[in-house]
Parts: sequence; C-alpha cells; structure tokens
Amino acid sequence: MSLLSALRPTYIERPVLDLSGDTIRMTMQTLVAGSEELGGIERYVDAIKLKSALFQQALGDGAIEDLELETFKGLCTFMATVRRRIGNWLDEDSFADLREGIIELFADDENIDARINAFCARFPIDKQHRWVRDLATEMLHNADPERIPLMNRWVWDAAANTGVIREIWHGDDVDHIRIPVGDGYGTYLMLREELSQFLSDEGFFRDVLQYVDILCAQVYAQYICEQGGSYLRTDFSAPEDPMQHTRRLLGLDGVQPGNGKTRLKSIDGEAFVIDDSNPLIQAKN
Repeated sequence: MSLLSALRPTYIERPVLDLSGDTIRMTMQTLVAGSEELGGIERYVDAIKLKSALFQQALGDGAIEDLELETFKGLCTFMATVRRRIGNWLDEDSFADLREGIIELFADDENIDARINAFCARFPIDKQHRWVRDLATEMLHNADPERIPLMNRWVWDAAANTGVIREIWHGDDVDHIRIPVGDGYGTYLMLREELSQFLSDEGFFRDVLQYVDILCAQVYAQYICEQGGSYLRTDFSAPEDPMQHTRRLLGLDGVQPGNGKTRLKSIDGEAFVIDDSNPLIQAKN
C-alpha cells in the first residue's frame, strides 16, 4: 500500500471562510521583510521541503511498519507543540503501542478525520494530551503535504475559537465573536486553497504549499508576540529576532547542527541528544 493511497478522502465538507485580504497581505509583507536577514524566505521553503522528505523517508513506502524509536525521536524534534510533552512515550515499551497507533493512522481508510480521532482516542482526553492531535496532523501533513494541509491546533481550534483562521478572519470585532467554522479536514483544505489563491494573485507561483505553511506560521507568530498563547508559553519565550516564533511553529529549530542536542524533552525534563548516526540528523546537517 502506498502512502498516497492511504490519504485519499472521498467526501469533504467545505465551509466558507471569510478572510481578510488586507491582513494576509500585511502579514506576507512582514514575513518577506523579516526573513531577509537570514537569507530570504526561500531558505524557509527549502527547510520545509527537507523536513517533509525526512518524514516521507521514515513513514512512506512501507517504512512505517519498521519505524524505530530513535527515528521517531528524530521526527519529534521537528514538531514544536509535541516535543516537550511526549516524553512519557519515548521508551521502547510505550513506543510499541504508539507505533501501532501511527500505523493505524496511516491505514487505507479514506476518512482522515476519523483516523485522527481514533488516534487521539488512544490517549487520555484531557488538557495534558492536547498535543496528541498535533502529533497526528503533523505526521500526516509532513509525510504527504500535497494531500494533507497543515491541520495543527494553532492553525484552527474550533473549541477554543483560536488560531490562524481567527487572526485573519474578516470582521470588526473578531475577538468577541465565535467563528462558525468546524475543525474538520475540509476547513484546513479550504484555508490552504484560499491562501494559495492569494499567493498566486501576489505573484507566487512556485512552492505554493510551502509558502502557505510559512504564511500560517507567521500569522500565529505575530499573535504570540502581540498577545501570547497560554499553551505555547513554555515553548515560545521572548523572541530574539522577528522570525524566531515562525521557525519554532514550523519545527525548524528542533536540532542544533553539529552536536545533536535537541528541544525534545524526556520525562524528567532533560533534553534528548539524537545520535549523529540517525539518518534524520545526517540529512538535516
């Protein structure tokens, strides 16, 4: 079974998204300006492509059946809202059960939302395990970004009424309304389509999928800087540069090249060190 065949939805409910073109345009301008100091936005595009290649290498073409703990740790370093909370599952006994859930997540079932919900149901349903949904959506998206859009909670959390969609929603008093949009697969697909159309209108015709991810991260990074996100404060302290939060949301700050030190936390809070022999780290370096 190919990875692509496992991620083919049949019925998709597509909500109408009333987004603010002016807000998106200003965010894009800030993004382009902020990335110039570190080599331009193209460097972020290349980094996201590499990250996706690493996930495809670990999860695609049947590799998921033999996914090893060390390889999975390498993946976790690229998932910002997961890596500090998954420590309890990073031992061989716990990982065996987790790997079973990951295999089922990528099973040949066309209902993506149902697979995500089933994966989350393997864990306690409480505030301490909200990261589990991000784990599922990050793996699906990074392994097949063409079919699965970015679906993290910071992109849209319908229950909390927070995320990128709220930040770019068109309206005079957005902070005091509940946006009538669910958080199923179709919502994220529509968001990507809307932002892809915006980028095309602005003259971006290549690597649009990667630009959409970076634009979404920039939108929420600005929210973090301006107001703070309670569930992200542990991971996102005061930025040293205008793109720091953007990189963190995209998971591009997970590994320090050259020494293998990571932002991945163990049960006792110590940082894991990924062996340099790990192919994920070799590819990133």
